[in-house]
Amino acid sequence: MSAGAATWLVVLAALLAANLPFVNERLFVVGPRRAPKAFGWRLLELAVAGGLTLLLGSALESSLGQRAPQGWEFYAAWTCLMLTLASPGFVWRYLRRGAPAAAHE
Repeated sequence: MSAGAATWLVVLAALLAANLPFVNERLFVVGPRRAPKAFGWRLLELAVAGGLTLLLGSALESSLGQRAPQGWEFYAAWTCLMLTLASPGFVWRYLRRGAPAAAHE
């Protein structure tokens, strides 16, 4: 796999992983259904998905050659990227769909 294809694979995996906690009600996609799932669970799922995406990127980087050392700046930028990529799912879940019908009564 070329470096460009590996980069796009990681970006697409990060986009999917960042939005997945907001579009389903199951814990970690395959766990028991929680309706409604608490925001804390969604944040935990986002953190775990971000870590798994980092592992995918690290594995792809290792397969292409030598891994570059990463400092705290990389992980801070990665956290900001995951939060940015999660914004469509967050907007859909909490801002676009609105409050449940019972809250309007």
